[in-house]
Amino acid sequence: MSTPVLSLHGVRKSFGPIEIIRGIELDVVPGERHAVIGPNGAGKSTLFHLISGQFMPTAGEILLEGLPIGGMPPHLVNRQGLARSFQITNIFPGLSVFENLRLAVMRRFGLEFVFWRRASRLRAVTHLVEELLAQVRLEKRANALASELSYSEQRSLEIGMTLASDPKVILLDEPMAGMSHEETEYTVGLIREITKGRTLLIVEHDMDVVFSLSDRISVLVYGQIIATGTPAEIRGNLAVREAYLGEEAS
Repeated sequence: MSTPVLSLHGVRKSFGPIEIIRGIELDVVPGERHAVIGPNGAGKSTLFHLISGQFMPTAGEILLEGLPIGGMPPHLVNRQGLARSFQITNIFPGLSVFENLRLAVMRRFGLEFVFWRRASRLRAVTHLVEELLAQVRLEKRANALASELSYSEQRSLEIGMTLASDPKVILLDEPMAGMSHEETEYTVGLIREITKGRTLLIVEHDMDVVFSLSDRISVLVYGQIIATGTPAEIRGNLAVREAYLGEEAS
């Protein structure tokens, strides 16, 4: 197996006397699509908060390309090459699709506070925005307000904003939540395209999506990873079936 791009060793997180994450060991290798699944309350969102810098670990080590990022502020984690989308869509509804992406790209170049030049004159920024529009299939919606987009289009926009920093590792937190079957199919196809050559760590409740999209799956139960393997290995793991998947794996 390749040297991991993202590693967690003995990671724990407590809130007062309650331990939510209990000694997680996890390696994610470059270029793989790695899913984290588990029942509600297993600690999946807390785990993503720890990796992306929203929370500081109580104990343990989080490494990105061998460099410690545990407890590092989110904007610095992003600069190291890790970007995250959230369960709740984070876009600017009163701005156009193009303007949303432009803000994200300008942040990548440290230009978010540049007031003395017209944003439209920043040619490199505009070029990258146009590339992102194509990647997330929103070229025809570039001038539409973000609030006017369908739900799946808003998620596509947020994914585009996540890509704006050119991350090595992408964290997607339940990207298919609340989508219809057609929207889910569309978004899965988009994720396949935009993660080529990148590493994906995804939390998702739709088991059809997880087993069709993932190279490997880790199962999180009560703050601990009880198994990691290929989709076939996870389907055949009796402990996983008893703890979580049940009839969904059959």
